[in-house]
Amino acid sequence: MSSDNARTGGKLSNFFNKLAETIDHKIGWDKLPSLFGLAVLAGIRNRLRQKNLYDTSVTAPVIPTPDPVAEGDVYLTSRSPDGTFNDLSNPRMGAVGSRFGRNFPIEHSYPEPQPAILSPNPRTVSRELLTRHQFAPATTLNVLAAAWLQFMIHDWFSHGKSPKENPWKLPLKEDDTWHENPMVVLRTRPDPTRPPGNDAAPPTYVNVTSAWWDGSQVYGANEDVRSSLRSGVGGKLKVAPNGLIPINPEALAQPGAWLGLALLINLFTLEHNAICDRLRTEYPAMSDDDLFSKAQLVNSALLAKIHTVEWTPGILGHPTLQIAMRANWWGLAGEWAYRRFGRLSRSELISGIVGGETNHFNVPYSLTEEFVAVYRMHPLIPDDYSLRSAANGSLIQECEFRQLAGIHTQKVLEEIPMTDLLYSFGIAHPGAIQLHNYPRFLQTYERPDGFIMDLASTDILRSRELGVPRYNQFRQLLHKLPLKSIDELTDNPEWAEEMKRVYDNDIDRVDTTVGLYAERPPKGFGFSDTAFRIFVLMASRRLNSDRFFTVDYTPKVYTQAGLEWLNDNTMKTVLLRHYPQLASSLGKVKNAFAPWPGVV
Repeated sequence: MSSDNARTGGKLSNFFNKLAETIDHKIGWDKLPSLFGLAVLAGIRNRLRQKNLYDTSVTAPVIPTPDPVAEGDVYLTSRSPDGTFNDLSNPRMGAVGSRFGRNFPIEHSYPEPQPAILSPNPRTVSRELLTRHQFAPATTLNVLAAAWLQFMIHDWFSHGKSPKENPWKLPLKEDDTWHENPMVVLRTRPDPTRPPGNDAAPPTYVNVTSAWWDGSQVYGANEDVRSSLRSGVGGKLKVAPNGLIPINPEALAQPGAWLGLALLINLFTLEHNAICDRLRTEYPAMSDDDLFSKAQLVNSALLAKIHTVEWTPGILGHPTLQIAMRANWWGLAGEWAYRRFGRLSRSELISGIVGGETNHFNVPYSLTEEFVAVYRMHPLIPDDYSLRSAANGSLIQECEFRQLAGIHTQKVLEEIPMTDLLYSFGIAHPGAIQLHNYPRFLQTYERPDGFIMDLASTDILRSRELGVPRYNQFRQLLHKLPLKSIDELTDNPEWAEEMKRVYDNDIDRVDTTVGLYAERPPKGFGFSDTAFRIFVLMASRRLNSDRFFTVDYTPKVYTQAGLEWLNDNTMKTVLLRHYPQLASSLGKVKNAFAPWPGVV
């Protein structure tokens, strides 16, 4: 009887998922009333979970290595610095050095052979389709939202430092003023877990940070870094008397280091220490190590909560998404019911993912190459910044991004108060994620080691190199209907003509990044519906697979005070706790990632 019931349930589930897909194709989930839109999104997510998770350990063998060895039992209730032991049956799952997975069948992860992989020339795509001629703002967001995304990415994934041997070489047109011809684009770091002799299989790559949502951008991804950040007193991290964290000069020499990233790392270092103070008050017998590990758990979960219920609804401002993302955390029963009664059901739809059952959906957890591709959202970053006083709005300094990046970051932090820097980011708009809005400085970006790169060209070539399908196939593999022409992709006729010229009027040759930037987004969305499909799947998966967000999201692991801290805090409360002078501006908005009104 039970097997018959299971088969019947499976048939009903498959029917529901297929019906949801059909309705989405005919009408579009975003055009339905919210209740029906939520139901269709649930069916879409079910379908993606069934069809769009693939383990690359089956692509090519993994060089055998000994299982990690735990000392004592602290790993049961604490996050390890390198992400090991999150899954107790597979302690390397999602850890530093594990492979990126795939959202598409493995046979679709082969890169195109030469010369097709270089056609059209990525430099041509950069110059003719991505170059920012005039800044297009995203008027529903502030620059903190742009900084937040990079802050998150530094926690989630990195392919590591590219080798300088055997680079890609892009021939340039006569009118190109680049400093060398051909342009050199470094290749992605090879997979060190892959034994030689498997060249026929599609490429695989490893994530050199932890794929778990564990705050590694604040705490480091290995024990040496984590130990160097700790004060050794009361579980706290090191903070100087001026309220700034000590920044390792080597960190400022890493690609991507800039003021926005430093602001948020500093902010959540202070938040860690505030959590320690609360825990020490509630549990005075706790050791330094226990206070640290509990505060890391709470702080990391707070980052995940802010991203889920504040940042995402901020950038995806559709009424259905406002409900859906809060439901990921609290369930459709809502925050009120969760805070008063706890979980009402085992169902994630009713009571949320957090505190429910761990579920990998039959595939070991990892982040995916397709996930990396859709997060190429560099247009969010402005080129120009006005730094202003939070007290009266007066101008302190006009500057370009280069003056806020790399080795300049520390100088700005020391000369301008954090309150003024955060205020300046809160009142300014980021860029819209669209064609012709790529930051100019990133098209001539000089890395700390002196290597000059066009990051726009690199973004285009990188997706091709990693075997991410081009746009039209990408959307089909996410169960969306294919487009028949470039004219169907955008309602901007000028963009359409430019893409026809660059891609020889062939919709199937349009790069994924270009298609995602050109696509008409749903109403209120800051990025495309196609990119959103990866998000629907992977944003939930980062919670579903992590035992510290599911079965171990308990008072025993977090402490009751820790869970109360999570329930009670938002990005707004974090900012106001540490920088109360922001209240005259920040206090007037509900979501801290929405534009703040200027002080007068």
